[in-house]
Formats: sequence, structure tokens, C-alpha cells
Amino acid sequence: MNRTKPPSGPPAEGPGRLWGPFTRWPRAMDAVLAGLVLLVLVLVRDMPGDDLAFRPLRDLDLAALPVFAAAGTALYWRRRAPLAVLSVTLVAWAVLLPTTRTLIGVPVLIALYSAGRYSPDSWRGPAGVVAAVALVTVDLRTESAPWREAVFGAVLMVGLWYVGRGLRLRDRHAARLAAEQAAEAVRIVAEERTRIARELHDVVAHRVSVMTVQAGAAKAMAAHAADGPIPEQALRAMGAVEDEGRQALAELRHLLGVLRPESDAGGPEPQPGLADVPRLADQIRATGVAVTLSPATLPAGLPARVDLFAYRIVQEALTNVLKHAGPGARADVRLGAVGGEIVIEVRDDGGTAALPGDARDGTRGHGIVGMRERALLLGGTLDAGPRPDGGFAVTAHLPTGGEPA
Repeated sequence: MNRTKPPSGPPAEGPGRLWGPFTRWPRAMDAVLAGLVLLVLVLVRDMPGDDLAFRPLRDLDLAALPVFAAAGTALYWRRRAPLAVLSVTLVAWAVLLPTTRTLIGVPVLIALYSAGRYSPDSWRGPAGVVAAVALVTVDLRTESAPWREAVFGAVLMVGLWYVGRGLRLRDRHAARLAAEQAAEAVRIVAEERTRIARELHDVVAHRVSVMTVQAGAAKAMAAHAADGPIPEQALRAMGAVEDEGRQALAELRHLLGVLRPESDAGGPEPQPGLADVPRLADQIRATGVAVTLSPATLPAGLPARVDLFAYRIVQEALTNVLKHAGPGARADVRLGAVGGEIVIEVRDDGGTAALPGDARDGTRGHGIVGMRERALLLGGTLDAGPRPDGGFAVTAHLPTGGEPA
């Protein structure tokens, strides 16, 4: 039974996802990234000892500028075509391999991460990683760099791709989990509505049966009235009421009878109402929960659906107390009528200890969903949540007319 309110907004896209500028403005930030990388490729060069220095304009290699431009600007499409961007940067690196003192490996690093992050599962991603490892090894060994630098470069290449892939799999799992939770919420609501429909079937079937019997009796008595004959039109009208009632009852049983599970083969039982709340309180007290009932004067002649739904809300709320607060808890049930509404309040103190396996802040179930559906079907409201001083509170306002909103 869920003791929390349903989420008020869409689920987060991933656990712990940081909403930085690259998430808020992806297209703009990718353009900025591509521009910065292009500037770095053109204006910065690698110096001996892993130092960096600005490249004088007179030393610009005009033949390398188109390659720099292709590798840098390609990063703008790193989300939409990550594998193509990786291919472009790898080719650019291969073309400039004979040229020393360039930072052409920088766009390859970004492209490797982007390929792992945004590309679907394919052999081309790992193939790109292998190509990058080969290029960094050849590049460093050409400059007579120690093997440890080549190994570090290879690990860096593989690591960036793997980190991107891990984030992609995490987001995929989070999206699948959110979809499953949404489907579960829909299923729970459907189950609760089915259960409510079964109860309404019993209530409506009883009312229609009474109408049919009364119409039949009225027609029989009218036909033998001592005051004289009843007009033929009146007899036909009462007969029509009887026929319509029987047909409505047959259609209702045909359309809604399938909602009753096989376990209900024993036949429908009388539906409870607010008059049965004291008996319900005694049953809960027998389990060890101290229930205080504070009833007020309720209006007479409540519609059957209002009477039934109000009872079910009290029942669900007390069952909630028993399940989550456990024996030894205290619950206060207050019933009243204010301004044409039935007001129900069920509060508990949280008990002395949580039951084994209890998760008071996140247990999923049907309880609050069912209570909220009943309140909404009557055009009312239901609030449920933890109390500031501990425990839990359920408050429902049900219009006495029982008309949907």
C-alpha cells in the first residue's frame, strides 16, 4: 500500500543527472565546443616535455587548416551522428600523423566519449576505439615516446569510450525503469477501477432490482384496484417501466458481471456503509491498533455510492495504519459533514517501530490509488502524506450528492 503521493511531474531522465549547460542547451554548447576545439587546433601546439604553447601566425600550416576545420566543426554533430564524427576525427588524425606538434588527438577524445554516449550498440564503436588506440600508439612511438605513455594514451582512449557507454546504459536503464513504473501505475489504476466497478455493479443492480419489483407490484395492484379500472395508458406506462428495468438489469449484468473474479462465485454480499465503521474500528482494535472513533451527525439518505466509497476510504486508511505503523500504533478516525460534503480524517502516530520490510517513504501499492480514485469518481478530493510531527494522515472530502466533477 502506497503511503506517498503520486509524483507531480515527469520522472527524472536518469539517477543523479546533472542539469548543466550541455544538457540545457545542447545545440548551442556543441557549437561552442566545436569552435573552441578548432581554435585550439589552430592556435596551440604541443611542445617537448608535454608543454603547450601558442603557435605564431607565421608558423600556421595552411595545408593542415582544412583538416583542423573538418575535425573541429564535426564535433557539432557529435550527438546526432557520433560514429560519423568519430570517423572524421580519426581520418584527420591519420592524415596529420606525419605532422608533429599538433593537438589533433583532442577532437578524437571528445568523439570517442560521444560515440560511447550517443551511438547505439554496434561493432563500429569498438572498431573506432581500436583504430584510436592504434593511432595513438603509432603517433607516440614515432616521437620516440616511452611505452608507458603509449599505454596511458590507449587506456585513456578506451576509458573515455567506456565512460560514455556506461552513461548511455544507465540512462537506458532509467528510461526503462520509468516506463515500467508508468505501466505499473496504469495497471494499478485499472485494477482499482475494476474493483470499484464491481462494487458499483452490486449497488446499481440492487437499485434496479428494487425498481423492477416495485413496478411489477404497482402494475399488479393497479389492475385490481377497488376504485375502478385504471386507465390503459397508466398500465402500459407501468409495464414499460418494468420491462425497461428488467432489460437494464440484464444489460448491466452482461456488461459488468464479467468484472467479478471467479473467486466471487458465492454471490454478492451486502455492501457496507458508514454505519459499519464502528464494527470496522473494533476489528482493527483487535489487531492491537488503538483506534479512536469520533463520529459526527451525518446526513441521512446518502447515495449508496457515497456511503460505500466513504466506508472503503476509512477501511483502506486503517489498513494502511495496521500495515505500516503496526500493532501499538494509535489512529484517530473523524467523520463529519461540512457544507454538503462528507469529511473523513484518519491520522496515526506512526507507531513505535516500523514493521519488517516496511518502507514508509516509498512503498508502492494500491491503497492511496484506490482511495484517490473513489474520491475523484464522486467529484471529491483526497490528500495523503506524512505529518510534520510524525505519522501519516489521510483527509477526504466527498460531496454528499456524489456527482462526478
